[in-house]
Amino acid sequence: MNVDLGPDQRDAAAGARDFYRGSAPPAAAREALEGGAVAPGGKALADIGFLGMTVPEAAGGAGGSLLDLAVVAEQGGAVLAGPSLVTAARAAVLLADAPDLAAQLADGSAAFAVVDGPVTGSSPSIDAAGATLFLGLDDGALVVGEGEATPGRPLDATRGLASVRLTSRRVLAEDAGQLWARARQAAAVVLAAEDLGAADAAVQMAVGYAQQREAFGRRIGSYQAVKHMLVDAWVGVDQLRSLVWWAAWAADAAPDELPLAASAAEALAAEVLERAAETCIQVHGGIGFTWEHDAHLYWRRAKVDRLLLGDAAEHLDAVARLAVAGALG
Repeated sequence: MNVDLGPDQRDAAAGARDFYRGSAPPAAAREALEGGAVAPGGKALADIGFLGMTVPEAAGGAGGSLLDLAVVAEQGGAVLAGPSLVTAARAAVLLADAPDLAAQLADGSAAFAVVDGPVTGSSPSIDAAGATLFLGLDDGALVVGEGEATPGRPLDATRGLASVRLTSRRVLAEDAGQLWARARQAAAVVLAAEDLGAADAAVQMAVGYAQQREAFGRRIGSYQAVKHMLVDAWVGVDQLRSLVWWAAWAADAAPDELPLAASAAEALAAEVLERAAETCIQVHGGIGFTWEHDAHLYWRRAKVDRLLLGDAAEHLDAVARLAVAGALG
């Protein structure tokens, strides 16, 4: 296994960083909370090719790997961009045998969401608020259709959470349980990658402030307690990056390792992002608790993402069961 990124992936990450910073500043997440549209939006992501990155070339996509998508998703997470590439990753797996629909995913002509829970009234599902077509699991069959989405009051509006009731359905595959599980694992990897980017950005924001802010005649970054908080948060980010890269690599190169790797990455991502966001707020002190500062936006993302695609307890349980069953040997 090559534990580092290749030149093409580093170039993709650099390009994605420039794109996201130019089209989706973190302040856009605040505007979304106030009723504005999420940025950069589905059309922009389709036009630049991100939505179709793992869609086969025959269906109009780039035919890339999940690792290619993960390094791009990390940059989107850093600026709290929406819609999420989690949906693109999950839908691409589910639509592998439906090239007509996969093409609509890639070119953005349809806005997809994958609903969790009963299709007659799902759990809050990511990107459902702005979707036009919904994928769901109905009595073991993979279905697609239109639906009614009911958003709640968002804690993080960029996630587009809504409960969905399908109003029409077309069966794409019978007995799709294994396909559904594999798509969820791919989605967990990309969600962890987005959380990695958000956690890294929160730590960098905190470090930058600690290097400038002075208290009692010294920069606060020189105080040992502040240093320890920042180092602990940074170490978590570094550990998470290794797990995300392993899980994304495994999706294509070692699929037997994906269930374990995806759950491990997602479980750690929830903890790392929450710690990074809380550290960022604490280092900023009073200003970090205010509506005007961006720190709380990362905290909101952390609180929402802890519950998407299963919580940390569910994923840690999966890791333990897989390890006992010999997945590491």
